[in-house]
Parts: sequence; structure tokens; C-alpha cells
Amino acid sequence: MKAGTAGWVFSAPALAVIVVFFGLPVLAAFGLSLTDFDIYALADRGNLRFNGLHNYIGLLQNPLFWTALGNTLYFVIVGVPVSIGLSLGAALLLHSKLARFPAFYRTAFFAPVVTTVVAVAVIWRYLFHTRYGIANWMLSGIGVHPIDWLGDPHWAMPTIILFAAWKNFGYNMIIFIAGLQSIPEDLYEAARIDGASYWQQFRFITWPSLAPTLLLVSMLTMAGYFQLFAEPYVMTQGGPLQSTVSVLYFMYDEGFKWWRVGSASAVAFLLFLLMFMVATVQLWLGRRGGTQ
Repeated sequence: MKAGTAGWVFSAPALAVIVVFFGLPVLAAFGLSLTDFDIYALADRGNLRFNGLHNYIGLLQNPLFWTALGNTLYFVIVGVPVSIGLSLGAALLLHSKLARFPAFYRTAFFAPVVTTVVAVAVIWRYLFHTRYGIANWMLSGIGVHPIDWLGDPHWAMPTIILFAAWKNFGYNMIIFIAGLQSIPEDLYEAARIDGASYWQQFRFITWPSLAPTLLLVSMLTMAGYFQLFAEPYVMTQGGPLQSTVSVLYFMYDEGFKWWRVGSASAVAFLLFLLMFMVATVQLWLGRRGGTQ
């Protein structure tokens, strides 16, 4: 048996699973997005009608969809740099020779990643409670009036961003640590001999060497943050004043609250198109910057 044929034979079971449990559902969802599938069609398939791009056009004319898209972009644009910054800072600290008990801190920082989002979000709701939360109790110690973290439209999304950054930065931290460990120590020794400062070592050695890792982390984080749902669903239920309604939250309401499954499927494919375009731009910038 030829090597190429053997490879297809051994990969066939995995490919079959991908086609059955991923490919076919995606095609089915795209077909639903071109219909008016709703609770009436669920009861009687005779009520199902093909309506082409009507769902997509209707979404683009829906003000709530644009509100959800704006909230999601706000979450991504602010949350991704915050999360990556925390991850890189923690990785640099734990990778340095000054760090004591690095294994303990790596485990502690990674622990939020493996915790259940819903359970931790409920705890954060109490931490940021207006009257009984620890956050306002600490602020009162320095004379700051209580803040309605989850009830004020100006503070609700920043609070969710803070929660998401704390919840997820440990995963990226591990990736950054792996990238830092792959940089040859000889480069730093030569730089120190030439009198380079720590900032110069970071700027001319660490940062360029971490460029491929940074591209990977940014793409993974961006893709994850575009799928914002659990945090606003548990902490704010999309409020106040729809300030935390995300695209996925809007899709959930369309599909499981109003039973407009065709419209919800259209939302999913519009979000996929947006994520694909953003990922394409990131790859283009990465190649242009020499990370590929």
C-alpha cells in the first residue's frame, strides 16, 4: 500500500466523523437560514417556506442586530488587547529568573480557565453587587461612591470585559511561556555583553521572536471573544438597556426565545463571515510583518 493511500485509510474514520457531525450540520444550518423555519414549521413541515436572502436582509434592517454587533465589536476591540496584555505580562514575570515558585503561580493563573463560566460568573455578580459587593466595599475605603457595575449601561460591558480577561488570560499565558522558552538564551547573553538594557532586549529580541506566537494568540482570542454569550447571559441578561447584548445572545433569543430558527441560522453565518474576514486580515498583517 502506498504511503498516500495509507494516510487516507487511517484518516478516513476521523474525516467521516467531521463530515457527519460538523459538515452536514453546517450545511443544514445554512439551508435553514434560507427558509422561514419557526415554531409553526416545527409543528408542521408544510408551513416551511423557502425565502432566499430574506432573513439576511431583515437582520441588516434590524436595529437590535446592529446594537448587538456594536456591543460585540466593543467587547473584542477592548477585551482582546487587555487579555493579551495580561497574558504576556504574566508570562514574562513567570519566565524571568526573579520568579519564585513559578509552577505554583502557573497553576494558580491557569485555574480560572478550567472553571465553569456560569459558576464563576455568578460569583462575580456578588463581587460586583452594588450594595454588598467586595468591589464597592473596597472603593468605599478610599471615599469612592458605590458603582452600579452591572446595572449601569456605561459600566456593564467593562465589567464583563474584566471578567472575561481574568477568566481566559491563563490559557494565553501558557502559550506565551512556551514561546519564551523557545527563544535561545545565547541571544540575551550576547545582548547583555553589548550593554543592552532589559527594555532593549525585550524590544529587539523578545518581541520579534514572539511575533508568530502573538499572531496565534491574537487569532484564538479574537475568535473566542466574538462568541461572547455566557457572560452577559448569566451576569446581565443582555441589559441594562441592551448594552451587553452580543451577536450570539441575539442569535439565542431569535432561535430559542422567539423560535425564528431561520433567522437565528442567518445570524450565525453573518457572524462566521465577520470572523473569517477578521482572521484573513490578521493573517495578511502577520505575513506582511514577517511572522509566517
